[in-house]
Amino acid sequence: MQSVDWTIDGLPEETQKLLRTYVKDVTKVYGSELEGIILYGSAVRGEFLPGRSNFNLVLIMSSYDLATLKKYDSLHKRWSKDHVIVPLFLTVDDIQSASMAFPLEYQDIHDCRRLLWGQDPFVGLKIDTRYLAAEVLQALRGNLLRLRQRLVEGRSTEEAITILLALSLTALLPALRGLQRLLDRPVVGHAEPLLKDLEAALAVDLTGLHDALLLKRGQISPGQKETPRLMDRYLDGLTRLVSAAEARIR
Repeated sequence: MQSVDWTIDGLPEETQKLLRTYVKDVTKVYGSELEGIILYGSAVRGEFLPGRSNFNLVLIMSSYDLATLKKYDSLHKRWSKDHVIVPLFLTVDDIQSASMAFPLEYQDIHDCRRLLWGQDPFVGLKIDTRYLAAEVLQALRGNLLRLRQRLVEGRSTEEAITILLALSLTALLPALRGLQRLLDRPVVGHAEPLLKDLEAALAVDLTGLHDALLLKRGQISPGQKETPRLMDRYLDGLTRLVSAAEARIR
């Protein structure tokens, strides 16, 4: 078995021990079917918050069918409580052939990843960005539309708003990095400077997004009266951001 005695800068040692145990569990379950395990997202970017952030992973498989996916059931039961969400199951062919269809996601993984075990097929990968603009605009506008829908579904309660703000912002950040690429600006990994950069580039007020980031990190607790106001600011900022992005990219 390959060594998992690596370190990840900025990640607490207890969190790294947790990841090493996860890697050992996955390799034990999949054996020769598994070709690589890749970590990406906040845990690599230096923004991981233990107890709040999720682990985002890619499992590189030799192939997969229903039986292969079913094997993960026991792993999900064991690891979901530790914020390990179900990974992406990909083959090398998937990665090479689908980069044109998912340039936003693949570029985000490519730029901020860490190999935990096995082989890394993202090394040297050429990502086709011809359709990046369309995917970024779809992600931005789609985020806004889904947020409105889910607010109605959740009856706009304080609990629903708190959950939806974090979910919306988390999904938004990769699209914002894609937007930076389209605007020919240096891509910023961390969320706070990313928001500040786009505020300057697009001349929009993103106070609501900054507040949502603080809420997501547990740095503010708005309370029953202020939470709806925070959502109003977030919706206003997101709407302005989407409109400004569409005007600049089209």
